Amino acid sequence: MTEQASAVALTHSVRSPRARRRRPLLWVGVAIIATLLVLGSVGPLFVAHPAAMVAPAFQPPSAEYWFGTDSYGRDIFARSIHAIWIDLAIGVSVAILAMIVGSAVGVLSGYLGGKVDDVIMRMVDVLMAFPGFILAMILLVSIGDTIPNLAIALAVAQIAPFVRLVRAKALSERELEYVAAARVSGSGWLRTAFRHVLPNSIRPAAVQLTLVCGYSIINVSGLAYLGLGIHAPTAEWGVMVAEGASNMLTGQWWTAFFPGLMIAITVMALHFIGDELAGDRA
Repeated sequence: MTEQASAVALTHSVRSPRARRRRPLLWVGVAIIATLLVLGSVGPLFVAHPAAMVAPAFQPPSAEYWFGTDSYGRDIFARSIHAIWIDLAIGVSVAILAMIVGSAVGVLSGYLGGKVDDVIMRMVDVLMAFPGFILAMILLVSIGDTIPNLAIALAVAQIAPFVRLVRAKALSERELEYVAAARVSGSGWLRTAFRHVLPNSIRPAAVQLTLVCGYSIINVSGLAYLGLGIHAPTAEWGVMVAEGASNMLTGQWWTAFFPGLMIAITVMALHFIGDELAGDRA
């Protein structure tokens, strides 16, 4: 029986790298994000200024204007390219900020346990009682409708998942021998928690990072659609969808469709990456 178990384990260890290499969705997601980064970096050098009125209003998609023009005669493709860095930068910034704060709080909660853990987890429960989008909207209205405050509000709304993930891992890590050895060697609780336990508890949070980045882009666009955070005439996908939504009723479907498609493709790619990394973690 032992030999059979060893054979199964050996087979799994041999097949796992191959399985990871064969995961097409991971590489599709990476390819899409890489393409967007290249377009966001190089594209603005070759397309019109996002505020430039380059043609008559409501020109349909064509060989000259790939995504058509909006109600002001602005090139929707050019505006979509300029918007890449805005949306990705805010999405990544929010995810990183939420991960840093959430991981720090989570490792303290899991390592210290007791009353500290109880208090922190009750606060996390309060955060999770609100849908992330609604919580971010309430915070943004409360602290001021600016882009830095937008990032802060969205990060606060996304902290809870990181706290729970890192806490769960830290609860098991704190019982291992290397933690006991650190304590015996004279390492204080703060040093032990952040120098030893946190690095071994961060992997679930790193996987969650890509998913939260996607959620953040959706929330940025959703808030912009409602007139919060980023405002017209800034070239941002949510702003562009908001500007073009009413035009769809009169037949100019492209004014909102293509910016919405950019949101969908970006979030889909990030979720492909996150789902595949979560599979590796499992």
